[in-house]
This record gives sequence, C-alpha cells and structure tokens, in this order.
Amino acid sequence: MTTTDECPVLRVAGRPVGRYVTRPQLTPRHAPRPYLHPVTTLAGTAVTELAPADHPHHLGVGVAVPDVEGHNFWGGRTFVRGQGPTELDNHGAQRHVAFRLRDPDGFVEELRWMAAGAELLRERRTVAATELSDRAWALDFTFSLTNVTPGLLSVGSPATNGRPGAAYGGFFWRARKEPGAPEVFTADRDGEPEIHGTRADWVALSGSGSPRSGGAGSGAGWTLVLAGATDRTRQDQWFVRAAEYPGVGSSLASEERLPIEPGDTVVRRIVTVVADGRLSRDEAGALARKAVSR
Repeated sequence: MTTTDECPVLRVAGRPVGRYVTRPQLTPRHAPRPYLHPVTTLAGTAVTELAPADHPHHLGVGVAVPDVEGHNFWGGRTFVRGQGPTELDNHGAQRHVAFRLRDPDGFVEELRWMAAGAELLRERRTVAATELSDRAWALDFTFSLTNVTPGLLSVGSPATNGRPGAAYGGFFWRARKEPGAPEVFTADRDGEPEIHGTRADWVALSGSGSPRSGGAGSGAGWTLVLAGATDRTRQDQWFVRAAEYPGVGSSLASEERLPIEPGDTVVRRIVTVVADGRLSRDEAGALARKAVSR
C-alpha cells in the first residue's frame, strides 16, 4: 500500500509514536480516508493494524461511518435492512484538503467527505500527542462534521438499519491482533459481552504483546484506554470487539439515526491513553482522567 502525499509523524518527547497518512491509494471499496498507522507505545510496541485479512477496510486509527444518508464511509459491504450485508457501489471518500496547523506533536486538518461527486460534510480534525508518564502518552483526537448540503443529512449504522449489536461508526481504533484476545474492562465491568453497547467514562483494551501469528512481536504488554471527553448527557455508546478481532470505537448512531441539519456541526472528542504494560483498573482510570483534563 503506497501513498501519494507526505505523511506527518507524531512525536512524544522526541520519539515517533504515530504516522499519519493523508492520501492513501486505496480502492473505492476501502472508503479511502486518512488514518494513523502505525501507532506505537513509547517503547515501540505497535498497537494498530492496517487492512488486516479479517477486515481489509480497517485502517488503523481514524473516523469511519458506514451510513451517511446511504453513502458508505466505512468500507466493505453495506448492511441493508431485510437483506443483510450487501455489496453496493455506494462508497464515499474523505479527502484531505490542507493542514491549518502542523507541529511535531499534532496538527489541525481540513477534510471533505465526498460521495457521488458531491461534498456532503466538511470536517475539521484536531490531533495532538502528549506525554503522560515515562511509559504512557495520550492521543487527543477531535473531529467536527458540518453538513454543507442544502438538506438534512442523517448518520446511521447497521444497528439503526436492523442489525442488532452492530452500531459501529465514528472514531474507531483497530488494535494490534495477537494469538489471544485482549482483555477488556471499564471502571466496573469486564469482558466484551458486558461492555459492548454500554456507556462508560472510559474503556480499556489490554494485550500481552505476544508475537503475532506468522510474525515477530515485542513480548511486552500494552494497554489502550479510550475516554469519551463529553458530558454525560452526550456520552456515546462504546462499540467493542475482542474475540473476533481487537477494536474499539465510539458510536455516533447506536439506537437511532443522528440527524445533522444544513449548516449544523457534530463534534466528538476521544482521548486515548497508549501505555506500555498491562494496566490495572485503577491505573487505567487515573491515566484516563489525567489525559482528558489536559
């Protein structure tokens, strides 16, 4: 997979921790979009996957939405009510326009969400990397989506289109895949079945760092702690996968479609702690609170 544009590298305390690809050369079926990959811990353990065999349209860390007024900005098949996952020629693309600000530890980017030759949404994306400790840093990721069409746009998911438990769409982190499933926990729950589709201040995904199937590994554990930095009245549900594949996202449309009136803007901020080692519940919570408050 090659790129046609410069790829900014995020640094924390002088160390590279993430590479941002602005204009990847991808087929329309991938729903082309900018993404972060690889993202690593401070010790260098990779914690993202790019176009894995199980889901080739999963692209590291970014924003992906399966249904914007019927257009697929997630990639792969589209879930059609009464029909199931269906191959459709309805894929959109997120187009990088420009960086409004760019520093070693972050950037502000303008993007256009295009489908069927028209611009549907204009996005402003703000990304910053900050050091939390000698073994943890935080990725602060904010995106704002503005409806630039003359009519109402609504954001949906397979769940709102009739597939229970599949409310993916929004900020999404495709995590490192290892031979065993990662541990998943929140402040008061454990395991994918107990956490998927719930609301919580933060959710953690923790792996062993074991060698990947068919490849090398660091042998060091890692933990991701995702925190939705919004007030409780606007807290989105978490989309969590561990057994099938490792990934966590914040759902824009979990129980009903999200309407965006012409000229209106939807804003979401997700702060992710990226830590070496397998954190305890107390450690994960403390780092999440520290990261969000910065």
